[in-house]
Amino acid sequence: MDPQTVDWDEMPWTRVREGVERKAFSGDGATIALNRLMPGHEPRPHAHPHEQIAYILSGRIRFCVGSDEHLLGPGSVLRIPPGIEHWGEVVGDEPVLNLDVFTPRRAEYA
Repeated sequence: MDPQTVDWDEMPWTRVREGVERKAFSGDGATIALNRLMPGHEPRPHAHPHEQIAYILSGRIRFCVGSDEHLLGPGSVLRIPPGIEHWGEVVGDEPVLNLDVFTPRRAEYA
């Protein structure tokens, strides 16, 4: 298979819902997604069959994973196991940029 490349700066943002935008790229076995969460967006608890690793690039976010709560800022990394309900809420006035890695790949992000 041939290598693939993307330029995040050239890739347009996809609106997920009010206050949430995403850019995503998938290989055969994993997906990475760059998310932009705006202050005041509506958190939506959800679960999926993918393992998720979230890396916070900027801003502060409160992540609830199951019954645990985590306050994360730039440089923080969080693992979310498959099938566990979770959600995040921006803390403060700065948008949050986070990079998620999902395995297996998320076909719906293609």
